[in-house]
Amino acid sequence: MKKPFVTKEQVEQIVKDFPTPFHLYDEKGIRENARKLKQAFSWNKGYKEYFAVKATPNPFILNILKEEGCGTDCSSLTELMMSKACDITGTDIMFSSNDTPAEDFVLAKELGAIINLDDITHIDFLDKVCGIPKRICCRFNPGGYFTLGTDIMDNPGDAKYGMTKDQIIEAYTRLKGMGVEEFGLHAFLASNTVTNEYYPTLAKIIFELAVELKEKTGANITFVNLSGGVGIPYTPDKEPNDILAIGEGVRKVFEEVMVPAGLGDVAIFTELGRFMLAPYGCLVTKAIHEKHIYKEYIGVDACAVNLMRPAMYGAYHHITVLGKENEPCDHKYDVTGSLCENNDKFAIDRMLPKIDMGDYLVIHDTGAHGFAMGYNYNGRLKSAEVLLKEDGSTELIRRAETPKDYFATFDFTDIFADI
Repeated sequence: MKKPFVTKEQVEQIVKDFPTPFHLYDEKGIRENARKLKQAFSWNKGYKEYFAVKATPNPFILNILKEEGCGTDCSSLTELMMSKACDITGTDIMFSSNDTPAEDFVLAKELGAIINLDDITHIDFLDKVCGIPKRICCRFNPGGYFTLGTDIMDNPGDAKYGMTKDQIIEAYTRLKGMGVEEFGLHAFLASNTVTNEYYPTLAKIIFELAVELKEKTGANITFVNLSGGVGIPYTPDKEPNDILAIGEGVRKVFEEVMVPAGLGDVAIFTELGRFMLAPYGCLVTKAIHEKHIYKEYIGVDACAVNLMRPAMYGAYHHITVLGKENEPCDHKYDVTGSLCENNDKFAIDRMLPKIDMGDYLVIHDTGAHGFAMGYNYNGRLKSAEVLLKEDGSTELIRRAETPKDYFATFDFTDIFADI
């Protein structure tokens, strides 16, 4: 079973300052996980983790990871701005975007970020809007299906990202002729994999392409970015990834493919979001209604505005009823929010202990792609984000939205002046 990193007693204290619902993050867990990741790739002298800002776009979180030696993986203008605000600039930023607006490229170039080109047509576009930098990266899409053994993990051929092999060879050749001195290679083939074999398998594909690119173009390849895709087990019956085993698997492939080709000094980068943060965040909500019709419903004060994944694609998030961790799960509930959409459900037919009004529920694994995917349908407001610090104290790291925030984009008129 999944165990929350916060107790009922702690939540009862936290809600005195920050009413539910709120996202809560575990600083101790975040730091320990970042250090373990760094240990897993310590064999590579140039290794760096570029945290995927889109997963948890909060400057307080970015600063914690910065202190642990991480950079940022940005995909938009505002993510670049947030990195800059945290004094994360230069090659501590990897800018991986697609269908990219000109102003995004301009700011990335100004900040000295490593620009990762998603498409061969972006070469001329980038050159026109701000010029080609001396260091650049290209994103590879091998097409077809990506498999591990007999299991189909994902379908890169149906993804909008990256270039074909022929396009990357052409891109490297052109970019070299345009003055690029250092090249990187990037690929993302599957999302949220819970297997220690994904990164080593991906690494072999990219490493072999790096060797081919060196031979065919003479490019000076200085880094390979394994991107994200290392996931977490959302259900309690699965074992989590062993990042030390994953790092060792990549090391073996590196020594098998890269070292003999004279690429033993190439740095390894990662762009992990879910693995870095998801288990170290939770959504804390309170049971406020119960309904007995054709099914048994528990209504909570959170909704899909606070956590979109279950409503969006039926994602499973484990739920703990605080204070009732050891009670039998002998009641079947749909746990719902207040939106005027029937898919606004955190759980369907979930076996849980008997839930009483006022009980606090912890919805697990929301530290990545949780708050970040929030929206304002029905005029519902996004919740606060709170940090549970290593010493047990709490810190507000984003206040809850107010109606004034919701109406802020009407500031050109006085319709809402009295709000």
